[in-house]
Amino acid sequence: MSGDGILPSSQNCVYTSCYCEENVWKLCEFVKTQRTAPLEQLLVVFISNENRMVPLWKQKSGRGDQPVIWDYHVVLMRVGLEQDSLVYDLDSLLPFPCSLKLYAAQALRSDRNISPEYHRKLRVVPADSFLLNFASDRSHMKNSDGSWRMPPPSYPPLQTAESQMNLDDFISMDPGAGCGMVLRLQQFLDRYSSNSSSASSSISS
Repeated sequence: MSGDGILPSSQNCVYTSCYCEENVWKLCEFVKTQRTAPLEQLLVVFISNENRMVPLWKQKSGRGDQPVIWDYHVVLMRVGLEQDSLVYDLDSLLPFPCSLKLYAAQALRSDRNISPEYHRKLRVVPADSFLLNFASDRSHMKNSDGSWRMPPPSYPPLQTAESQMNLDDFISMDPGAGCGMVLRLQQFLDRYSSNSSSASSSISS
């Protein structure tokens, strides 16, 4: 099991390379079906910006201390704990889970020393809302000739009664679109780092 016992070890989680949003959906599904933690403690975090160019360090696909520039990335976070919030990133070299303090220091780092076009924003979505509303037909992973850029997961695409594809609504950092709330990096860290009382009270806001 993972370090806090609510998920399988990272090696035993459902995982498909380059489908981070679906990997996180499967993590949320596991917690909901197995009832290993209150779903209210889990937040899905989309990391992107208007340019869809965001650096992340300590990624398995990185080289040395160079960041990977993703168009977006998705992680799971557990809040409302007595200690620091926990981050679950199946693409990271850091522990699974990892304290937000450590993840911020080593994977997110700071926007202060990077060009504005790379500054990170984060869309924070309650896990139950993500499970209910997220849909992807995986068309963003197909080339113009219909071939796959990366092999898709073996299970069927995630769909809802209302949608077959709304991934862009989650990647968008327009505060007026999609589920959840959009924060700048420092706002996110101020809100969710260490102070468990503010973190837990902010889930429904």
